[in-house]
Amino acid sequence: MNKSKIGIIGLGTVGSGVFKTLKSFPEIEIVKIAVNNINKPRNIEGLDKALLTDNAQEIVTNPDIDIVVEVMGGVNPAFDLIKTALENGKHIVTANKEILAKHGQELFSLAEKHNKVILYEAAIAGGIPLIMPIKTILAGNRITKINAILNGTTNYILTKMDTDGVSYEDVLKEAQELGYAETDPTGDVEGFDAAYKITTLATIAFGKRVKYENVYREGITKIRKEDMAKANELGYKIKLIASAKIDENNNADVRVHPMLVLKNASLAHINYVTNAVEITGNPVGTVVLSGAGAGEFPTASSVVGDILAINSEIDKNSSILPMMHCKHDLDATPVNIDDTFNKYYISITAPNAIGVIAMIGTICANKNISLSSILQKEVFENKTADITVITERCQEKLIKEVVEELKDCTVNSIIRVAD
Repeated sequence: MNKSKIGIIGLGTVGSGVFKTLKSFPEIEIVKIAVNNINKPRNIEGLDKALLTDNAQEIVTNPDIDIVVEVMGGVNPAFDLIKTALENGKHIVTANKEILAKHGQELFSLAEKHNKVILYEAAIAGGIPLIMPIKTILAGNRITKINAILNGTTNYILTKMDTDGVSYEDVLKEAQELGYAETDPTGDVEGFDAAYKITTLATIAFGKRVKYENVYREGITKIRKEDMAKANELGYKIKLIASAKIDENNNADVRVHPMLVLKNASLAHINYVTNAVEITGNPVGTVVLSGAGAGEFPTASSVVGDILAINSEIDKNSSILPMMHCKHDLDATPVNIDDTFNKYYISITAPNAIGVIAMIGTICANKNISLSSILQKEVFENKTADITVITERCQEKLIKEVVEELKDCTVNSIIRVAD
């Protein structure tokens, strides 16, 4: 039995779960754990304080350590620590989606140079097995499309807005009180977290490098409870979807934004903090993987799985787990959001006057935009009307031109509709 020595950088929620889980695996020896504050009280049974250090360099340069487990998060100092670890001959297991999205190319190249492997199953969807299946079981497929719910905080907020009929602001406050949302929720609610994840996921699935700066991102802060109610009436649910498509010419449309999803679609039934990834490829068709996308033990499950995968290969082969090495020599060609084609839900407040609906229809027709439906729900005391439009597929830049021409109206919401 191989026995690997590891160092863990970070002992927060995920790091604690990794420590607790590894107690069941005698083939893994924890040599050191780097923390910010050695004297911080920690309710972790069996934790020997002698393992703790506040100097992570003791881990990344330690010649006895085989695997460095980075679960501290953020770019600095994690990026430099991972680089140093690779240069010192360590394999890497990380849950750091931001580093992979922003610096993956450099780190994977460095790993190849030093004949080491970086595993990151926990970085995309927590406890959902995803990267290894794509690299192995689904390797015989040409994957062309991904639709995913990759952030539990936003999915919780949107679910509660839908089920309870309350505002974004009210649910966010509740989510923060329950610990589902950070004090500063920007990374989640503005779509950064999901954008980091879809960047790496699309790169792996498509076999072409997707650059984070080319991923379109839009959060959920503008979604109103009125939009939730209208979506339900029209047969939809609103979800924050991380999507990626690639065509035969290597053009990759990768983005994160709210979408209206048909109620009979699989992702419409993914609620609260659950994550799900819908992968479409040939010949498999469509596969849906769902489960806990975050949390102490679900994420630790993926981290420990990666540790054990490396341990099983050490000293057996000159290059371990070759299928997990990065071999993306070509960049995908990014598609600008203005050039994409989508269906659109548009909520409009307009003067309650004869010909207003005809005017909206004419503006759209002049842009060659067909309307699937146009509905006036109610008239307000100020003599304005609530009008909802659903378009057929059309180009994004034309929708923007339509909005500019609706000068006498207030456009409350524009939400893309999932295919």
